[in-house]
Amino acid sequence: MTWTLAPEPFDSPVAAALWRAYYTEVSDRWYLLHEGHRTGSAELEREIAAHTGSELSPPKGQLVVARYDGEPAGSAGVRLLDAATAELTRVFLYEGRRGRGGARLLVGAAEDAARALGATRLILDTRSDLVEARALYSRLGYTETEPHNDDPYAGHWFTKDLR
Repeated sequence: MTWTLAPEPFDSPVAAALWRAYYTEVSDRWYLLHEGHRTGSAELEREIAAHTGSELSPPKGQLVVARYDGEPAGSAGVRLLDAATAELTRVFLYEGRRGRGGARLLVGAAEDAARALGATRLILDTRSDLVEARALYSRLGYTETEPHNDDPYAGHWFTKDLR
């Protein structure tokens, strides 16, 4: 079983399916934790449509898709915030593909994409309930920092020097 990673247009059918799966999972997880129900279908559709991912396209961004034995398995995106700083976003693997080393490869490919865009530093934010994500970023050399944005859902902010 092998992993392959490659750039993918943000608006491809593969990217759209991964975005839908990612957003559904993190949104449902938040609503189940805080309100005891899944995301309402109207809200889910509205938010998926509102966040197209267009910022994850060249020349200021890149979406990377991981495939496991040729089948789409996950994605990660980077977007330049300034000449030296990129943001890591939309890191996701389908549940059935987790625990097979793909997340490390996916984040590594996103780091390479950020470097290719000229970034020397990568930042990200994540929620407190996404403990798996926080553990992954720590294992991969990200350091927790002070907040770099005012995202109301973010509870942890990380940075990594890409030099």
